[in-house]
Amino acid sequence: MIAVLKRDLQLAIRAGGGFGLALAFFLIVVVLIPFGVGPEREVLARIAPGALWVGALLACLLSLDRLFATDFEDGSLDLLATAPLPLEAVIYAKALAHWISTGLPLTLAAPVLGILLNLPGEAYMVLVVSLAFGTPALSVIGAFGAALTVGLKRGGLLLSILVLPLYMPTLIFGADAVGRAAAGQGATTPLMFVALITLGSLAVLPFAAAAAIRVNLR
Repeated sequence: MIAVLKRDLQLAIRAGGGFGLALAFFLIVVVLIPFGVGPEREVLARIAPGALWVGALLACLLSLDRLFATDFEDGSLDLLATAPLPLEAVIYAKALAHWISTGLPLTLAAPVLGILLNLPGEAYMVLVVSLAFGTPALSVIGAFGAALTVGLKRGGLLLSILVLPLYMPTLIFGADAVGRAAAGQGATTPLMFVALITLGSLAVLPFAAAAAIRVNLR
């Protein structure tokens, strides 16, 4: 499992689909928002929680279509499916590699980008916590979507269509937690919901993804 994790991290860095691309996309989204809605500080502060979460969510989508596609194209996925290591463990390793190369950098960069959107100071810690709780769910859900579309031509568009509705609960509760903190309210309840969504995704979706891959490999 550790070998699969290291291999996927190396592939993500070499392909340019990991740290740099996701962060660059996140930065572009955040920088473009003031041009679209205007430079008013009050308006930016009001939309900052949702804008930061949407930017992070879209950045997570960038490398999902290559999560299993490369292994499928070179035949590695067949070997992984028949290896002594359970396929579910392979899914966990790949989702973890995606989170380390994408979700974790986005979580760490979000407070810096929050300054550009005039995010209130009391919301920065909640922003980091909500992304730390929520981005693992984005990676696991993305792995499930990638497993459903592996081997399909132009599967990237279909993957986005499948995954985006599943991302909505995490987005809603994550942005709500940051918005509550920005307004000086308690953010414990939405943070708990984000954590529960992540735990539920980790408990169920790797097994569903493994089953989808086995079907696609037949």
